[in-house]
Amino acid sequence: MSKINIAVIQNNIVWQNPSKNFDRINDMLIEIQDIDILVLPEMFNTGFTNDVEAFGEQIDGESVDFLKNIAKKKNLIVCASLIIVENKKFYNSFVFVKPDGKIIKYNKRHLFKIGGEAKMFTYGQDRVIADYKGVRFLLQICYDLRFPVWSRNRNDYDAIVFIANWPGNRRYIYDTLLRARAIENQSYVIAANRIGVDANQIAYDGGSCIIDYKGKTLAYAEDNKETLIYSSLDFNAQRQFQEKFPVLKDADDFIIKF
Repeated sequence: MSKINIAVIQNNIVWQNPSKNFDRINDMLIEIQDIDILVLPEMFNTGFTNDVEAFGEQIDGESVDFLKNIAKKKNLIVCASLIIVENKKFYNSFVFVKPDGKIIKYNKRHLFKIGGEAKMFTYGQDRVIADYKGVRFLLQICYDLRFPVWSRNRNDYDAIVFIANWPGNRRYIYDTLLRARAIENQSYVIAANRIGVDANQIAYDGGSCIIDYKGKTLAYAEDNKETLIYSSLDFNAQRQFQEKFPVLKDADDFIIKF
């Protein structure tokens, strides 16, 4: 498929209250149409909580069911993260939910130790690329953004989806790194971040955006505003640019060790 239509939600996540967050998302999606992929912020159902015992769910739990219903009803992909329990371990899991109910899952590799995430969650081990209609999407969560090796394009993806709960006092870093990832990887970047203040008194001001493979901003959410942003990604144009300016062929080889 040469073009994909993207929508990104930027919203104020209600602290540890999935049902209210479900309702708000549904309200924001009433008029959405002709979209292929919908992207929600990290821990869309609870906010960035470490209360894994109370809010961890199985992959067939109510929050994933909510995402499945949206995907089926709107005939699109839904991207989000939440706390998933597997074999008595807790993961911050990115779920890439298809209209037919199938799920591709990425467990967050870089856990935010400063915020206590590494004490409660298990580190993911696998870099995950999801394919949809012939387009390849690298799945990444928040703190992953600081580690460029993890998102290095080895000619194996076309776009990066970053979902986050990234605080406002570090927004300059977030904005800078998103653009850098697009430029260095000649990749589209789709980023969803939240707004509002959580129960830990951490303030978020947004910065959700869609950036093209040259680092140009295609869509940008107004700060501190609940909103939907949209863009159409042209992958034929991306491929033509990569062929004309093939910098990825000169990239250094490397091995990732855990």
